[in-house]
Amino acid sequence: MTPRLSIIIPVLDEAAVLPGLLASLVPFREAGDEVIVADGGSRDGTPASAARRADRVVGTPPGRARQMNAGAARACGGMLWFLHADSRLTPGCRDALLDAVDGGAAWGRFDVRLSGDRWLYRVIAAAMNTRSRWTGIATGDQGLFVDAGVFRRVGGFPEQPLMEDIALSARLRRVAPPWCAPGPLVTSSRRWERNGAWRTIALMWRLRLAYRLGADPQRLHRRYYRSGDAP
Repeated sequence: MTPRLSIIIPVLDEAAVLPGLLASLVPFREAGDEVIVADGGSRDGTPASAARRADRVVGTPPGRARQMNAGAARACGGMLWFLHADSRLTPGCRDALLDAVDGGAAWGRFDVRLSGDRWLYRVIAAAMNTRSRWTGIATGDQGLFVDAGVFRRVGGFPEQPLMEDIALSARLRRVAPPWCAPGPLVTSSRRWERNGAWRTIALMWRLRLAYRLGADPQRLHRRYYRSGDAP
């Protein structure tokens, strides 16, 4: 039977967090969905850990866009759902996705909630959700999903080292506006916790503005990783 959903998770040294997500996806697999882990060369045992609870583990050179495209190339489902390894699901996520499928959604994303308890994280999540509604842009930690045929028609993720999710959203907006699934999807606040919330917010806005003004994604990638804010 062809799966309705193909869940694709790009990973690199995520052995500490990936098992939690894969455990929450067991009911999805039992319902006939497939889980594909796209590993970019982990050295911490991530692929071996993933093999126990994924349908396929795909090995690729590192690069999130390259990894997600490789996972999508192996997918059989009608809807592709891209998740970060540190995402956590809430009980209504699968129903929300199936509503999108049944409603003929070309693509979309989830409202998110950050995992941390600080009041500021609630404000950040609300701002992320509002920004996405206004701009029609979905980022990777919002659980972007897309019809498999539409994904292939627009050429998948541009294989650039940063802002690949924003670039794909721009392609998909020409096809249809995004479907907003209520969720929420819980995304890890570890980036904000590790490097400081305000510092991380300022960095991400600077990078997005620079990208919008035409900056080279390779140069932005170096700034992002040099800052220490990368997950």
